[in-house]
Amino acid sequence: MIKKLFQKMLANSGKSYQIDDRIPTQLIYSTLYNRMIMLIRGFLKTGKKVFIGSNTRILNSSNIVFGQNVTIGSHCEIDGYASKKIILGDCVKIGCYSKLLSTSHFSKFGKGLTMGNNSAIGDFTHFGAPGGIEIGNDVIMGSYISFHSENHNFTDTSKLIREQGTSSKGIKLGNNIWVGAKVTFLDGCVVGNNSVVAAGAVVNGVYPDNVVIGGIPARVIKTLA
Repeated sequence: MIKKLFQKMLANSGKSYQIDDRIPTQLIYSTLYNRMIMLIRGFLKTGKKVFIGSNTRILNSSNIVFGQNVTIGSHCEIDGYASKKIILGDCVKIGCYSKLLSTSHFSKFGKGLTMGNNSAIGDFTHFGAPGGIEIGNDVIMGSYISFHSENHNFTDTSKLIREQGTSSKGIKLGNNIWVGAKVTFLDGCVVGNNSVVAAGAVVNGVYPDNVVIGGIPARVIKTLA
């Protein structure tokens, strides 16, 4: 009975997979209990139906748009101080020990982050979002991923680099993308729809739809039919 109930809950949250019959009932009970605690915590922190792990900080939640069934893991920090709304779509998941930094310096109010429906990212993610990060729908990402949406200016040799300010183009990922672990996205990069980014890649260019990219710097390795 509990497995059927859990399966129905998954279907209502947009998850289409079938539960493995070997999954013990005890694990399902434990998961449901933890989700209930996360939901209570999320409501207390945001006043909304959000699942939030322990020791997670949500700053300026009034500037964050939460979709249905958003999950933010434990020990995260989500900075909602941005010039645009932070948008987390339906069934978005952000892994534990992740950090969203919208405004990195008082000299520049950052743009922030948008993540589309059914997009998820693993533990230990760094969203450096002063220049803006856009992630589409159905993007699945591994752990230890970093986004850096601004660059330091350095061409004026008469000044210290730290005194020359920054420039930003933003980062954009399309829809239906699989990103492997430990990928670095640099300012100005664009990844097309229906793509795969190999683990460990440094992504700094503009890439078309339907490709596999990888390497340092990333290049097109394969075109998907």
